[in-house]
Amino acid sequence: MTQLTIPRAVRKEQRRRGRTGAGRQLHAGPVTYVVLAVFALVSLAPLVWTAVAASRTDRRLAETPPPLWFGGNLFKNLQAAWDQAGLGTAMFNSVIVAGTITVSTVLFSTLAGFAFAKLRFRFSGLLLLLTIGTMMIPPQLAVVPLYLWMADLGWSNQLQTVVLPSLVTAFGTFFMRQYLLQALPSELIEAARVDGASSLRVVWHVVFPAARPAMAVLGLLTFVFAWNDFLWPIIALNQQNPTVQVALNSLGTGYVPDQAVIMAGALLGTLPLLLAFLLFGKQIVGGIMQGAIKG
Repeated sequence: MTQLTIPRAVRKEQRRRGRTGAGRQLHAGPVTYVVLAVFALVSLAPLVWTAVAASRTDRRLAETPPPLWFGGNLFKNLQAAWDQAGLGTAMFNSVIVAGTITVSTVLFSTLAGFAFAKLRFRFSGLLLLLTIGTMMIPPQLAVVPLYLWMADLGWSNQLQTVVLPSLVTAFGTFFMRQYLLQALPSELIEAARVDGASSLRVVWHVVFPAARPAMAVLGLLTFVFAWNDFLWPIIALNQQNPTVQVALNSLGTGYVPDQAVIMAGALLGTLPLLLAFLLFGKQIVGGIMQGAIKG
């Protein structure tokens, strides 16, 4: 009697609440599409306006009302921004800087996060507390001593001046530690140890596969932050060896800055980020969903 009554009650409750049965897919309603469309329009509005402004003249942008559709000067303004800011060298430097920072941050943060999450050593709690505590220090306070240190090393106006302070971050370490606490069972590590795996093999064959979704997310966030970083690069570098953000700063100088050219430069500086997301966005979203399912 009990075996027959429970399934009937469950099916009745599912019909009452409108839940889908096994093998059926959930379908979004019209309200969901409206909300998603609104969020998409709000998110894309700054990028679209940048492209519209980059396709107009400076005189037209100063008129009221401002233009709301594309003009015919986009490629002219893009070429002017590329030439005036020297974006060829700047793009190359930013790719090197952002790529190096991303790889090193993901690698070192994963190793440090694994150590804090699964290894037992003296003062681990204190060291983790100190690591998190560095996130509370405003980066502006470190500018002067950091600049003096780089000057003593003779690295003024060199790319390693921008790369070295960002090889690993406290946020990345804490992020990977929190992820590995849940996603990496201690039994897997113990089983690998029993099989005779060395620490390097444990990290390569156990830790990295388990941490791959979080590594993808951290890599994207780190690349975006490193690409858009402005404060330290503008202090450490000059216009002869700039990153993209330092080079774009030169477009705003002059007695009467050309706003259309500035917008064209901003559009050029944003395109690599959009390209990176278009190429790797599917893998990153898939990694996030994989991590969510495992959690």
